[in-house]
Amino acid sequence: MSKLRVQSFGVSVDGFGAGVNSGLEHPLGVRGEELMQWFFPTQFWRTMQKQEGGETGVDNRVAQQGFENIGAWILGRNMFGPVRGPWPDESWKGWWGDNPPYHCPVFVLTHYERAPIEMKGGTVFHFVTDGIHSALEQAKSAARGKDVRVGGGASTVRQYLRERLIDELHVAISPVLLGEGEPLWRDIDMRALGYEVTETVMGERAMHEFLRKRA
Repeated sequence: MSKLRVQSFGVSVDGFGAGVNSGLEHPLGVRGEELMQWFFPTQFWRTMQKQEGGETGVDNRVAQQGFENIGAWILGRNMFGPVRGPWPDESWKGWWGDNPPYHCPVFVLTHYERAPIEMKGGTVFHFVTDGIHSALEQAKSAARGKDVRVGGGASTVRQYLRERLIDELHVAISPVLLGEGEPLWRDIDMRALGYEVTETVMGERAMHEFLRKRA
């Protein structure tokens, strides 16, 4: 049965899933890239960047797991790009160049309509204007029995958590304090929503917490 999963979501010790003032120069907000310093040295990341080498330990293993059995993605608009408000034109096609890493359908939450964008490698961006439930329904249909991954940002993850729609959640807690930013757990009572911690794994540069929704 298809699951809705959050994988490799970087979080600071003080609970922020992104820094402030995200934009073209800082896709994850100011200092937000510090949340992913566990990910960048891995062999998995370097292979995605068509580079050699990289570490093959625990962090690499959990990074790989995040892409296994994924048939579709859901992204908040800020995870697609820095453009705010109505789309001024069709020029912006994501942070990742002509061949994004998804290689499957991706459903972007937005308030503004835009035609789908077909990219190299099988990635197709679809823009959903009628809410998180519609995006999930479309993503599960497109995934054809595989799982759907919510790629963020923190606000999008919170919306799905509040509705108890996320089945599994993996957060990578980096040993940094942002002080300000986008809080992942704001107004979220995970215990009351029926989630439990199923595993804690210490990686080379992050502590990996795996949570699951109780039946």
